[in-house]
Amino acid sequence: MRKPAIFAAYAVLTLPLQAEPNRVTFPPLEQLEHYTTVTRGDVTEHMLTSRAAIEAVKRGEPIPFGTHVVLVDHRDGQVYRYFVMQNGEGWGADDPEGRTADWQFQWFWPDRSINMDETTSRCQSCHQSRADREYLFTYNDLRRFE
Repeated sequence: MRKPAIFAAYAVLTLPLQAEPNRVTFPPLEQLEHYTTVTRGDVTEHMLTSRAAIEAVKRGEPIPFGTHVVLVDHRDGQVYRYFVMQNGEGWGADDPEGRTADWQFQWFWPDRSINMDETTSRCQSCHQSRADREYLFTYNDLRRFE
């Protein structure tokens, strides 16, 4: 009776990943400030967030609830996708593993619709290492931004 186990393993390995449910919304980009750019090979990532978040980091205070941090992923001179981090009071309770406190993550397509093909669990795992920096790899860029 090993067939069900083999089928289950095959299904897990071959089924497409799907986005995890969360509360992240797509922000009004025109209200955000571009605070740094990161280049990884052929990928250029423009980082945006609110002036309130930048000022909070500069003062050594927590980033306010409701803040969006957006990575705009450019490839071949075009927007390929968006990665959005957003925090909200009590949102950490949505994740029983408590991976990134009150921060949640979501991928979006260039048309700003949710990218249901990508999961954010790998992103959360990596960002856990930055708990002391609001889960951001670009925290120091925010501190230095003028």
